[in-house]
Amino acid sequence: MASDQLQWPAVRRPVFSLLLLSSLTFFLGLGRQAISDSDEAFYAEAAREMVESGDWLTPHFNYQDRWQKPVLYYWLTAGTYLTAGTSESTARWWSALGGMALVLLTWAAARRMGRPEAAWLAGAIVATCYGCFAMARLALPDLPLAFLVTLTIWSAFEGRWLVAGAAAGLGLLMKGPVALALPALVLLPVWWREHRLRALPLRELALAGLVCALVGVPWYAAMTLEHGTAYLQSFFVADNLERFATDRFNDPRPIWFYLPIVLGGMLPWTMYMAILPWRSVRGVARRARALTPSEWRLLAWAGIPLLFFTLSIGKQPRYVLPVLPPLAVLVAGMIAARVHGPAHARISLRAATWATAALYAVLAILLLRAEPLFVSASPGLTRASIAIIAASALVLAALGLAAAWRWLPATLAACSAALLLSLQFGALAGVRPEPVEQMAAAVHRHRHSGESVGAYQVFVRNLIFYTRLPQANLYDEARALDFLRSPQRVLLVVRAADVPRLEAISGVATTRLAEVTYLDPANVRLRTLLAPIPDQDLDRVVLVTNR
Repeated sequence: MASDQLQWPAVRRPVFSLLLLSSLTFFLGLGRQAISDSDEAFYAEAAREMVESGDWLTPHFNYQDRWQKPVLYYWLTAGTYLTAGTSESTARWWSALGGMALVLLTWAAARRMGRPEAAWLAGAIVATCYGCFAMARLALPDLPLAFLVTLTIWSAFEGRWLVAGAAAGLGLLMKGPVALALPALVLLPVWWREHRLRALPLRELALAGLVCALVGVPWYAAMTLEHGTAYLQSFFVADNLERFATDRFNDPRPIWFYLPIVLGGMLPWTMYMAILPWRSVRGVARRARALTPSEWRLLAWAGIPLLFFTLSIGKQPRYVLPVLPPLAVLVAGMIAARVHGPAHARISLRAATWATAALYAVLAILLLRAEPLFVSASPGLTRASIAIIAASALVLAALGLAAAWRWLPATLAACSAALLLSLQFGALAGVRPEPVEQMAAAVHRHRHSGESVGAYQVFVRNLIFYTRLPQANLYDEARALDFLRSPQRVLLVVRAADVPRLEAISGVATTRLAEVTYLDPANVRLRTLLAPIPDQDLDRVVLVTNR
């Protein structure tokens, strides 16, 4: 047993090795991709406008008030812009740093919960699961929020009330009331089950609440003084209650929506999460064993937030990020128990390892098939990344065949990091300038007299980050038609396929000024990878003018 434990990577230097691992998966090539046409453009551009305007109270996007989210991520990013310049990497810096902090917190929490043999692996899973990897590389507050929510819950479990209060207050400033709701939903049922509610130290709880209020409330108060109760109505009612309970902001999604999201977020560790628990589930069902107190805590920690978001109407994949750390601890514990357990307990370990190897192989094949769609990637790097993923599949298959289980944690972490970095440097990015940057350059090249610029259904969020120009809000076809009918010369960014219809309805004959080819990640589906059709899956985006 002792000799096996010595083979676990970085037993003597866990913090250093986890910092190194998360530096690779979260920070390496952080600015390699252009700011995407997604919510990250809101945060990257709003922070830039904060620096430009000098208004550090009210966030702005497209030079208009943006009340939808609190201010902390804007402040952090704007401060980084001032220090290191405005760029893709500085826009994403705090998201990646939040991911690294979450890795170390997961390791610390696993150790304190009586799972020292699994602590390093739990941190490594967070550092190499796709959900955290993808979010660390977007300028969004969700991964820092996941860290703050996790810190609040863990600190409360540990009785570190001041830390819990400060973390909750920062979470309130990062994303809003959800930073208070999620810890409460987890902590209260756990304390009730453990008969701790009556023994809670009320004085310390009150002090934690005071710290939370001192950290999180002043900015909201200042916004209310500046903008009146309209701000409170907009943020707390519309952007929180209505976002949760109505389909005003997001289309309704099925009750099972988050199941594939969680499974996908745990990739490439999903097979271990799907296969390993069954032996324990059978044991609990037959009353051959009972769940330990730490297992109850972890299940509540993961399950209650998942249920909370499942019951909401407005569902978004990234909302369930706080579920991943407790799942990582559970999966790491199951792997560790089988690595150091009896031989018969390793049958499921072999099955999960071979299933993971098959997953890598399938992914390599899909990426090879979809290679013609990666218009922003370097062909050489894409083929090299596919080869690395295929080699990782062979390594995992050989490991399962040889049953060299003491090397499994290190090998899994290394192969997971190789997979994610292969995606980052292969299919996901490569050649700059990317299409949105090319289009921004075209706008400046053809904008001679201060013409208005508009984007219709493509580059609607990220173009402004690269043009540094106000942009007409063309939310629907009617607005796009009115924009084209303007008596002044205007510049419109639009998909080439939409131009004939807009011309026919508006009666305006446009002039095409520039064109780029673009793969919209939001439109990528399993079918896209299984049977890519470049003419159908790639968009031609054009810049047109009405004069």
